[in-house]
Amino acid sequence: MPIASMTGFARGEGTHGECAWTWEIRSVNGRGLDLRLRLPTGFEGLEPAVRQRISAALKRGSVTVTLNLVWTRGQAGVRINQEVLQAVIALVPQIRAQLPDCAAPSIDGLLGLRGVIDVEDTTPTGEARAAFEAALLAGLDGCLTQLLAVRRSEGERLGGAMRAHIDRIADLTEQAAQQAGAQPPAILARLQEQVQLLLDAVPALTADRLAQEATLLAVKADPREELDRLRAHCQAARGLMDGDGAVGRQLDFLCQEFNREANTLCSKSADVELTRVGLDLKITIDQLREQVQNLE
Repeated sequence: MPIASMTGFARGEGTHGECAWTWEIRSVNGRGLDLRLRLPTGFEGLEPAVRQRISAALKRGSVTVTLNLVWTRGQAGVRINQEVLQAVIALVPQIRAQLPDCAAPSIDGLLGLRGVIDVEDTTPTGEARAAFEAALLAGLDGCLTQLLAVRRSEGERLGGAMRAHIDRIADLTEQAAQQAGAQPPAILARLQEQVQLLLDAVPALTADRLAQEATLLAVKADPREELDRLRAHCQAARGLMDGDGAVGRQLDFLCQEFNREANTLCSKSADVELTRVGLDLKITIDQLREQVQNLE
């Protein structure tokens, strides 16, 4: 599976019987998989199946799933209970005989009596309900397929930019290696200049001691270990980019390692040009990490 972004949007529509449904899935960056569901009242039972499908397809991202239902005839139906109505009408003559001065009953008065009008829930039940929910979940699968395509397309675009950044880091690493050759002579020259100021006050400092100090400083300032690690990190990053599945977390950790080596390289630098290369490295690594933050 190619690398994918964590951002995307998909919408799917369909109908089943007297109901039109719409699924919407929105996905943005997240540390893990954070799933929020917005299901209509009475359809909360779909939540386990929805969560299972999303979790199987996505590894990271803050995901919001919304289901909207529109009933063409209304979810609730109205029916006049003829038995109750006829019983009430049959009682009207008896009531008027006892109360001759009262007005004749009105239609709205009769319909307002409890039990005359029944409100029926037309939501499918039994096998019809099972078929309806199966259709809804099939629609979710189609919407999820769209989202995956969008996230992979964005991941492909990000991948191109990230590979360019990795190539730039590799190039800057080789530039730093070339500049690193000037480190020992520069350190020795600077040490000689500083020690010359001390010789007047401390004549006992010999040339051998000066050479020892210069050697220690050169060892401490040797950036070859950091350069080797930067080369290894570039190779590892390319391997992850060419691999399958969710690699965002691994690349994010690798960017931290890139940055650590670049910081150490700058701290060891005794040369202006090497410092410039180190700063360019830090900028490029930051740009790479910005892209990595969007990966699944």
